[in-house]
Amino acid sequence: MKTKKIYALLVLTGLIAIAAGTVSAASPAPSLADRWNTLRAEQPKLQIRDAARTLGSSEAELLATGIGKTVTRLSDAEYAVNDIMIRALDLGTVLALTRNENGVLERTGVATRAKPESFTDKERLRAVAGGYLGGEIDMRFHFANWKHAFAVVQPARDGTTSRSLQFFDAQGNAAHKVYVKSEAGVAVFDKIVADFKHPQQAGDLKIVAAAPKTPELPDSAVDVKEFQLAWKEMTDVHQFNRIVSEFKLTREQAMRLAPQGAVQKTGPQALRKLLDESAKQQMPIMAFLGNGAATQIYSGKITKTAASGDWYNVLDPEFNLHVRESALKSGYVVQRAGVTSVEFFDKDGELVVTFFGVRERAKPQAQAWVDLTRSL
Repeated sequence: MKTKKIYALLVLTGLIAIAAGTVSAASPAPSLADRWNTLRAEQPKLQIRDAARTLGSSEAELLATGIGKTVTRLSDAEYAVNDIMIRALDLGTVLALTRNENGVLERTGVATRAKPESFTDKERLRAVAGGYLGGEIDMRFHFANWKHAFAVVQPARDGTTSRSLQFFDAQGNAAHKVYVKSEAGVAVFDKIVADFKHPQQAGDLKIVAAAPKTPELPDSAVDVKEFQLAWKEMTDVHQFNRIVSEFKLTREQAMRLAPQGAVQKTGPQALRKLLDESAKQQMPIMAFLGNGAATQIYSGKITKTAASGDWYNVLDPEFNLHVRESALKSGYVVQRAGVTSVEFFDKDGELVVTFFGVRERAKPQAQAWVDLTRSL
């Protein structure tokens, strides 16, 4: 009986407190959009990818908080991204941005049309599905990994209006971004947005957790002799990925098990020397940077290199490369099918960027490039 009286007294006390306004219901938790607004006010220069990590979100989810304001969700129907990238060929001058966790490649130029006039639409589709082959914007697409698409129109830092098409994978990581850089491209961009607008303009994206990384096969379980024989029998450097896959190796493991003399290990500091010397000698190079959904390739000379915080950069008017030096673990000078490349890996064993010397098909690389790689 005493317990009941105490309980009744507590209830009555609570009701009186509520009536007096001394107790209020708990405030709702701030939304992701609110939290991002607060973070932007505190750190206005923070990149959206880094903001997403800070907020425990994916970049795609963070971008989607702007739907209805600066962001339009585009179709995720099968082949939609393929069709969008075909139409994007008509944008004229663009800035194409591809990145992974520790590298960013930005190229300004015009994507070369992949179809001769004699191509049918189906043949053109097939050509673009593989990428924008050659030309200023040189891309390889893996559309199976493109899951979310958006059009973004927002004020740029220079006071102009930025228009971009942005694509993300199933985990919400950026796959590729295309920024309009000509007045003529604005009408094309608007038409793409109108034609591919998603029927549901909501930010409830289906984000999938990344599959656990497959453990590296023990070296003792690899037929190293056969792998090295396959390496030596390569007639084209493009055969390498297939060989690595056939032997179920990671890429860096393949470096370690390569035939004697085919690979020389170097440190992360070699990145600076490679870029600085290439700029100094005005030596044309190729830089490959990808993320599993897209790979972008730059071919040409570079001029300005500079460090900025954790990053080492190429800062030319039409080509920017940013590599997070602090995340690099190792580099390798690699010889395959008569071609020499330099590959840099991060601390998780992921490939960040690969460099080649520019060469004509079926012709050897410039001796200056070979000499530079040997000096690393």
